[in-house]
Amino acid sequence: MRRNRFAVTLRLRDIEIYKSLFLGLSRVNIRIFDNKRELGQAAADDAASIIQQAIADREAAYVIAATGASQFEFLDALVKKKIDWSKVVFFHLDEYVDLPEAHPASFRRYLKERIINQVQPRLFHLINGEADNVQEECRRVGELLSRQTIDVAFVGIGENGHLAFNDPPADFETNESYLVVDLDDACRQQQVGEGWFRSIEEVPTQAISMSIKQILKSRNILCIVPDQRKADAVKASVESEVSPMRPASILQNHPSVTLYLDRESSSLLNQ
Repeated sequence: MRRNRFAVTLRLRDIEIYKSLFLGLSRVNIRIFDNKRELGQAAADDAASIIQQAIADREAAYVIAATGASQFEFLDALVKKKIDWSKVVFFHLDEYVDLPEAHPASFRRYLKERIINQVQPRLFHLINGEADNVQEECRRVGELLSRQTIDVAFVGIGENGHLAFNDPPADFETNESYLVVDLDDACRQQQVGEGWFRSIEEVPTQAISMSIKQILKSRNILCIVPDQRKADAVKASVESEVSPMRPASILQNHPSVTLYLDRESSSLLNQ
């Protein structure tokens, strides 16, 4: 039987307890914190170290940035780090199709407000979800991405287990860097629940998303997942077999993944 192994670091009241749960051959490092602020700070510390090392090694760092409510505390901490941002190139993880950039839920707007305007990186390759030809837009950003080796990808896990906007059943086989994907009702309802839209009818039905295989090409993956509403998806992603029906479970197959949880999102794990 195929199994997965992961390690847990539990941080409560400044005491770290280490527990290893041996469930297989790959290793996902799980770190659990008291709250979202501590989680975000720890993830930002690790992200900054990776970025700084990449700059030291090759004079540039290449980073994939996620969006959404799960990333707030992390990005707030990350942009305060002493990093030579002029040597950092970002790539965009996903974007809605046909949603104006001025809309509060636009990921281009989110990234400009939370990263670009804060640190002025060398480049940020944004996805234009309003492009006349979204398939061509996938090819355009995919070509830019294919020229680089990604040092670190920042990702989250959706309430339905999605990774980026790869809803279940996710395409684990495509070699395309970016895809036009249909968003399922659970994904769209999550966007309403987070306050980005007033009703599910307002949520776009399609998005441009980085593919699963492309995400897994990153040297390091930092997966930031706070909140109780993510607990079921977290448990399925790390304690169940890898399956397209649990897209984020594919992280079990990556050699360098750290999963950052708070007490709520980790509450269902077999600790």
